[in-house]
Amino acid sequence: MKTVRSLLLLVILTPSLLFAQGWKNKTLVQIGDKAISAKEFMEVYEKNNVNSEVIDKKSVDEYLDMYTIFKLKVLEAENLKMDTLPKFIKEYKNYRQQLAKPYFSNDAATEMLVEEAYDRMQYDVNASHILIKCDPHAVPADTIKAYNKALEARNRILKGEDFGDVAVELSDDPSARDIAAIPGKQRAYKGNRGTLGYFTAFDMVYPFESAVYNAKIDEVSMPVRTDFGYHIIKLNSKTPACGTIRAAHIFLHIDETDPMKSDSALREKAFNIYKELDKDGKNWESMVKKYSDDKGSAQHGGQLNPFRVSQIVPEFITAIKQLKENEISEPVRTNYGYHIIRLIGESGVRSFEEEKDNITKRVEKDMRAKVSDEQVLRRLKKDNKFKEYTKVKDAFIATIDTTLQEGKYVVAEGVDTNKTLFKFGKQQYKIADFIKYIEEHQQAQPFMSAGSYAYQLYDEFLKDSAFSYEDAHLEEKHPDFKLLVQEYHDGILLFDLMDKQVWKKAELDTAGIKQYYDNHKDDYMWGKRVKTILITVNNDESLARAEELINMNIPVDSIKAIVKAEGLKGIKVRSPFFQQGDDVDIDETEWKAGTIRVIPSTVDKTTKLVKILEVREPEPKTYKETRGVIISAYQAKLEDDWVKELKAKYPVTINEKVLNKVKKSYK
Repeated sequence: MKTVRSLLLLVILTPSLLFAQGWKNKTLVQIGDKAISAKEFMEVYEKNNVNSEVIDKKSVDEYLDMYTIFKLKVLEAENLKMDTLPKFIKEYKNYRQQLAKPYFSNDAATEMLVEEAYDRMQYDVNASHILIKCDPHAVPADTIKAYNKALEARNRILKGEDFGDVAVELSDDPSARDIAAIPGKQRAYKGNRGTLGYFTAFDMVYPFESAVYNAKIDEVSMPVRTDFGYHIIKLNSKTPACGTIRAAHIFLHIDETDPMKSDSALREKAFNIYKELDKDGKNWESMVKKYSDDKGSAQHGGQLNPFRVSQIVPEFITAIKQLKENEISEPVRTNYGYHIIRLIGESGVRSFEEEKDNITKRVEKDMRAKVSDEQVLRRLKKDNKFKEYTKVKDAFIATIDTTLQEGKYVVAEGVDTNKTLFKFGKQQYKIADFIKYIEEHQQAQPFMSAGSYAYQLYDEFLKDSAFSYEDAHLEEKHPDFKLLVQEYHDGILLFDLMDKQVWKKAELDTAGIKQYYDNHKDDYMWGKRVKTILITVNNDESLARAEELINMNIPVDSIKAIVKAEGLKGIKVRSPFFQQGDDVDIDETEWKAGTIRVIPSTVDKTTKLVKILEVREPEPKTYKETRGVIISAYQAKLEDDWVKELKAKYPVTINEKVLNKVKKSYK
């Protein structure tokens, strides 16, 4: 009786529920002749804003305003026929193909791959490799040649040769070898000798990743095939995963063209800084500001953006793995210079339940998603009500002769090409469709009978047809896919239109940008500043002369000329401006014209001589100093003006009653 009452109640309530939800299909906003329903807006809003949190009414209004402006621009792009241009069509098609891939995967296989990936995520691995390039579509002879070369490299290592030496000699990965400096183009780079550093699941192509995670420490693998070629792999270490790392550093940049920044000079300086650091980190921030060459992070206590093990040089990660939270490392040498590292914290790996959705998405987009086509095909046949006319298929294939073997198929006389071979849903695939497929895909097959080759082509035709049918109906079967594809469609259009109407327009309008600066320069001000003469000396013999020069009332160019003429070594002369907070030593110097201060370093042989030339009150930055910011602001102005024009061209009307229902639904 309870079940009967429940069913009766459902029958009674269903019409009223449908009626209550009917407002979602009503127009929320009218833009020109385009109507957007509440449902359409809410789908996009929830996808981008709802994260199980309470949403206030203001956020709906704000998002509706942004969404309306977005749709105004898309409507303009469509009316300009930008979605018919070959460039757009090609880009849109490529994006849609990528977005559709997850819908052609096998769920059981995906689940297995998700669990495997999570297990691997528990560890960071460090590996080396030797790559022998081989095209994925190489002919057998070239494939065997590459395989044998990789095998030769492995055998040499097993006989006692150093892995790194063999990598430098044989690997097709150019990062294995040292790269010489090219003046003005690139600095010298020390090769990695095959060492790839640290990584975890999803950081490498799947076959490579699998080979590493299945290897034993220091084991040299058999050749492993990927799309790049054959790899000989050695697992160097396998350690508990760090996850996302938060760390800070004091960085000293090596420049061998400058004696003050040579490897030996900076190594000594780095260890002196390390000795001066409080082990509890109390003076960390002041030391960072005073000594670090990474000026971007120095303003934030040396803190770097959060990173994972694959995103930074391996020497840095090796040091991190030896530290506890808030510990400070001894100086670490990398290709870039010396780092003193402070570990702030590590996230580790979250629980499987927390990670599962994210891993699933990555698996579906990763090359490991190449599960059995047969399993997927069986699912598509079932889902799309596949029906095959076997007798028609067999009878037609019986008419195919040796012209197919020659790759020059000729249809036999009397074949009724209008007969149906199979159906997906209501869509029929006829003999004529298969003949067209044969003509487009046939190749000479002298070692295969005509019948066998015909059945092979038929299976391929059936599989392609099944995937094409599913692909053509994805939007109607999967609303989330439809929404995502529409977002990409609109996004591509918007980018192209913004480039035309705002970004390039601003770039070319130099007069407009200059006028904008003249009208708004008071918005871009320098704080109170001092202009200085700054002399840095790392040579005791030159120090006395440097002090004489800075005490002389002569311009900085004259000081530079004297330094050059007298051949004074270890002296650098500059005349920079400083604001408060730019430099610890300048902050501690009295800001008065004529003030001179000598500041010896406590960690190396450097002495800094500072002379305050003038104190400047706050003033507007010059056009040259603020050009990048001005261009960005001018672009924003052009966009605002353009949006006003679009609103006049396509009047916007909001249905307030429907909008109120939208807001109430998010209480």
